[in-house]
Amino acid sequence: MQAYTIGQAARLLDVSPDTARRWADAGRVATHRDESGRRLIDGKDLAAFSVELAKGGSGEEDASYTSVRNAFPGIVTAIKLGDVAAQVEIQAGPHRLVSLLTREAVEELGLEVGMEATARVKSTNVHIDRV
Repeated sequence: MQAYTIGQAARLLDVSPDTARRWADAGRVATHRDESGRRLIDGKDLAAFSVELAKGGSGEEDASYTSVRNAFPGIVTAIKLGDVAAQVEIQAGPHRLVSLLTREAVEELGLEVGMEATARVKSTNVHIDRV
């Protein structure tokens, strides 16, 4: 049976290794140790846990709720405000994403250069979530 390290599980669950480790420490997902002492999660246990997370959320209080799945967390690098429209640029790792949205949306989100934000891409639209 396939087994995953904490780091591999974290990557598959799209969380940090520290978060995956805390979940394992809290008993939310079962682990065992291999011959070298590394903690492993059996594939079936990880699959069941990933379904549980998808149904009930991660338990993180600041989690956003959205139907858009392609998320690019990053930092706001530029904002160009017009009278009605705005352009927001986010650098997400090696990716530069640009979103055109209303000035009102930028103001409601309180977006500023240097703050964390997540660009979410659905089809040809880019949505911005404040972190």
